[in-house]
Amino acid sequence: MTAATAPALLVSDHIAGAVYVVSVPDGTVTARLTGRQLSEHAGFLALPGGRVACVDDRRGELLVLDPFGDELVERAVPVAVPAEHLACDPAGRLLAVTTGLGRNSTPWSDVLTVVDLADGDAARVRTRAGEPGVTVLGGDDPLVVLRHREPGALAAHRFADLLAAPPGCPVVTPHALLPLPDDGHGDAQDPAARRVFAATGEGVHTARGKDGGLVAGTPIPWGSPARGWYLRLDTRRRALWSTLRGGAPDPLAWPEWTNEAWCHDLETGRTSRTGLGPGLVFRLALARSHTAFTRVHPDGDELVLLGPDDTTRRVPLPAMDGAPRRGGTPWEGVQRRAVAASPGSDWVAVSRGGHGEVHLVDAWTGHERTRVRLGTPLDHGGHLMMVAPGDGAEGDPVGR
Repeated sequence: MTAATAPALLVSDHIAGAVYVVSVPDGTVTARLTGRQLSEHAGFLALPGGRVACVDDRRGELLVLDPFGDELVERAVPVAVPAEHLACDPAGRLLAVTTGLGRNSTPWSDVLTVVDLADGDAARVRTRAGEPGVTVLGGDDPLVVLRHREPGALAAHRFADLLAAPPGCPVVTPHALLPLPDDGHGDAQDPAARRVFAATGEGVHTARGKDGGLVAGTPIPWGSPARGWYLRLDTRRRALWSTLRGGAPDPLAWPEWTNEAWCHDLETGRTSRTGLGPGLVFRLALARSHTAFTRVHPDGDELVLLGPDDTTRRVPLPAMDGAPRRGGTPWEGVQRRAVAASPGSDWVAVSRGGHGEVHLVDAWTGHERTRVRLGTPLDHGGHLMMVAPGDGAEGDPVGR
């Protein structure tokens, strides 16, 4: 990879309200934003040309960032917050932002924002209170597909109808509706086939956009008593990835939770599973030839790298002060880790929550090339995204 196309690492300290751009692999901070508290849950969304979309939860803005341009913030569009999920159509032009709990214990917001980046037009409508996932199907008549819970459903809305809604956040009715189990969590889209996927306890439910509506497909089984809570499209090939978590549902039992990497090839229909070890494993990152996971455990944390020919490399990570402990939960008041990679690069980034550090690791050797030290602590692990122009990351049109 030449210097002109070397990846950049976006680091969001959403607690401290700072965003950094770091050059890879030397670790130099090349740009910084302050007073921007990005939604960690909505995450980063790759757009064409190495650009990235995210949501500032404090200011209520959708940001389009260009980490390779003269100005980091290319555009800011007002949207409803707190942002829950973020997605775009395969062309990277039409975006949708759903709202979630924020710092509340029960669902309260039903506002959905849609944005057309071509002309900056935007509209807000009301759908259904909850924590909806979202995908945006492209084509001649693009659809916004919301994944609802309790009761579970896939609800399709015509993007043009939403964008044409009058002011005042009117309530909108789905153009098409498919039933779904109540425990959906995790969304993905395969743009090549106009298919959407939703992770549930039963497996991965599928639907295809057709004639302005949705047609249900055959669910994809997990093939395990465990289930996935996170779903991601592999842009290097047409495949889905998840992490299957098993064991007692009690959060206090987290050190004994089982974890498996789950990969389903959309071309062949074959599914593979690889054991990752006990503890807390959640999100994953896709490098050029490896898939990266972080595993947090009281006996020691590690970066797990799944490579070609089913090879597995385990890289020990320095302990975090304030890490989850036995007898406590892995979620509340503890430090965590974030992981990022670019499908056009062999570098993997892993954060060390509470220490303001990010490790840059060579996926082939497992050696740490650089340790980036930032000016804020990265409490809760922060959020990371690695991107390079032309790396194909925009092929996954769901925020991560």
